[in-house]
Amino acid sequence: MLHDRVMISMEQEAGERRSGSGIVIPATVKMANRLAWGEVCGVGTNVRSVKVGDKVLFNPEDQSEVEVHARVYLVMRERDLHAVATQETDHGTGLYL
Repeated sequence: MLHDRVMISMEQEAGERRSGSGIVIPATVKMANRLAWGEVCGVGTNVRSVKVGDKVLFNPEDQSEVEVHARVYLVMRERDLHAVATQETDHGTGLYL
């Protein structure tokens, strides 16, 4: 990866999901502006906040897709990431921006 680009492998969404109140949401329902989690698979030389293996939150819409060895990855700028999940935290939610 070059400059401030990040390559992300998206987590596969399960078919059906349930709302917080237990209502079943079919796999065919598309949620508008839904953020997604993924794993960082590559970073450019100017990326400062994430490293390979980090779990990140991002908007999958309007991102560039690339296929490498029959797997689809997203390529985006580091500034397009919304949050990074951490394994352990002293306080807070376990996410930092």
